[in-house]
Amino acid sequence: MSYRNLVILTKIILFYSLFYMFMKAVVIIFREAWVVPNLLLSVPFLILAVISWWQVKKEKYSWIFVFLGAAAIILTRIYERELAVWIQQQL
Repeated sequence: MSYRNLVILTKIILFYSLFYMFMKAVVIIFREAWVVPNLLLSVPFLILAVISWWQVKKEKYSWIFVFLGAAAIILTRIYERELAVWIQQQL
């Protein structure tokens, strides 16, 4: 895979993370969803956004970050509902 693909995938992770956090904020504010589970589920995306923003700013990209970021996004999206219910039950 080329360096260009690496840059594109890092930016996709950045924009997806920002969009996910924005949508979670909208759901919390306007749909009165559970606050704590939604905020906790947003933490990995905040971390991904910060790291990917730093990589884009410094122009230092990593395939390891892209693979781990994609895995975190996929796993969070697969288990999002179960995690939200579990977190809410623990409160």
